[in-house]
Amino acid sequence: MSPLSPSSPHPIPPVPPLASRARRRSAAVTAVVAAALAAGLLAVPQSASAAEIRVHDIQGATRVSPLAGKDVTGVPGIVTAVRAFGSARGFWVQDPRPDRSPATSEAVFVFTGSSTPKVAVGDAVEVSGTVTEYYPGGADAGLQSVTELTRATWTVRASGQPLPAAFTLDSAAVPRRYAPTAGEGESIESLPLRPGRYALDRYESLEGMRVAVRNAPVVGATSEHKELWVTAEPYQDRTARGGVLYDSYRKPGSGRVKVASLIPYAERPFPVANVRDRLAGVTSGPLDYDQFGGYEIQATELGELVDGGLSRERTRPQHSRELAIATYNVENLSPKTPRAKFGRLAEGLVRDLASPDIVALEEVQDDNGPTNDSVVSADATLRQLTEAIKAAGGPSYSWRQIDPADDQDGGQPGGNIRNAFLFNPERVSFTDTAGGDATTPVRVVDRDGEPALSASPGRIDPANEAWRASRKPLVGEFTFRGQPVFVVANHFNSKGGDQGLDSRFQPPRHGSEVQRIAQAKAVNAFVKDVLEIKPRASVVVAGDINDFQFSPALDALTDGGVLTDLVNKLPKRERYGYVYNGNSQVLDHILTSKGARRAEYDIVHVNAEFADQASDHDPQVVRIRY
Repeated sequence: MSPLSPSSPHPIPPVPPLASRARRRSAAVTAVVAAALAAGLLAVPQSASAAEIRVHDIQGATRVSPLAGKDVTGVPGIVTAVRAFGSARGFWVQDPRPDRSPATSEAVFVFTGSSTPKVAVGDAVEVSGTVTEYYPGGADAGLQSVTELTRATWTVRASGQPLPAAFTLDSAAVPRRYAPTAGEGESIESLPLRPGRYALDRYESLEGMRVAVRNAPVVGATSEHKELWVTAEPYQDRTARGGVLYDSYRKPGSGRVKVASLIPYAERPFPVANVRDRLAGVTSGPLDYDQFGGYEIQATELGELVDGGLSRERTRPQHSRELAIATYNVENLSPKTPRAKFGRLAEGLVRDLASPDIVALEEVQDDNGPTNDSVVSADATLRQLTEAIKAAGGPSYSWRQIDPADDQDGGQPGGNIRNAFLFNPERVSFTDTAGGDATTPVRVVDRDGEPALSASPGRIDPANEAWRASRKPLVGEFTFRGQPVFVVANHFNSKGGDQGLDSRFQPPRHGSEVQRIAQAKAVNAFVKDVLEIKPRASVVVAGDINDFQFSPALDALTDGGVLTDLVNKLPKRERYGYVYNGNSQVLDHILTSKGARRAEYDIVHVNAEFADQASDHDPQVVRIRY
């Protein structure tokens, strides 16, 4: 799996359910505010009375409160929602008497920790406490802060009061420009909010306030943690199947917003939604900022789920003269994976992918999965998968792979994920050449004017620092209708550690891409070695590259025109196979050399857009005519 932002390290650690997420608290003020306080630029009293301070004074017109670290007393407002579960309990209070500035939020979250607050929606309260900037995941995570009142006390002055009207998020309210800039990797916290110009500023100016979306299209399916993504801009950059297309660093889908629920699930089950569904009517609640990326409506009112009728795709079978090569990230597959997942992957390979001749697999774990010991073999994993394929009516696939050195290839600790090949021996043959192991680099050799491998299967340049704690590319030599075909299975390093699209650093720095660029250069050099001997050789590079078709890593991989990234041959609205934070994007690729001509390419949408997934990646296939 791999997300668009650091979000999506590869593999992504599992996200705990909302009710059990521990929110680490820190009263540390950002460097900007701390410096201002130290310099005496913020002359704030240690405490202030209700006559002096209202919620908009606490929120201020930037991302960080001008009162951060200070005590306030008697701040008035109406309780609009209560979080009464988990370790991040509290309530939102909103001032029914807003100021005239669109940049200042009129609401704030009152944090009560693991204690259920004794307030009710509609209570008019006066709250005292310490103004705190909470950084989800800790300050080093790079996300935006949430202004809160901590160590709070309050007095209920009246009950049953009308709630402030919800602010409607729609195309008129949410700008298409996504974020202001402060320089690559630099913080925008000190910049004044301009909610009429930037989407991130609009959301920040509404932090904690009641907001609403109406008839909202679902653009990110319901996760196991009971969250989904909708868009407030239904006509912006949509995919052919109803998602939001991410095809440029400058266009991350400004209308995307996450939806969670404060309604008890026993009272109102959370909707199980796919892309193209919609939440009809009104979905509303306070606007929060989530630890795992994005602004989030904590719904107190949920629209009715309307089925959009999205169905899983099936690619056509290959003809007798076509070689079908697929790539599929099977997401930490091991014998400890539930048997049902093996069955679903098998059915997808047979039914939806039409039994490709060669399959490049990523995230195949060792024979005891995440148990962290010295086991590195994956024969049991691959045997169970190929048996499931046979049971689903598919061919009797053979496999080739190389065991990695223990705990040297990244991924889930103890899992020893690696790339592997499945192939149908009734359609293709594999050229076995001894000598391939975890540390020996494969070389391209000249055999009577034809390129060949010093080891098949082999690993490309495994000692190169580019592959540190990352999967090494697996290359194999196949023969189809008498023609040699070189296939490289890849799984480049994850985006873990990158600054997120919605972070406080704009534009975000993509630190992880430095390693992917180096990895791409190593694979590109290998392909050039093949083509130097035979310029029209058939080379197919496939797998989870963990980067976008417009990224520097893909530029490095295709350098010199030796490879064509086939995703760019698709209509623009079909260029995606992974959905992260409501953005439909490209992470997996199939690239071909000029010798692999007459290629027909297809991303087969069977997973990423659906709540019920066999993997978080969509597989893809190329059919090459020989």
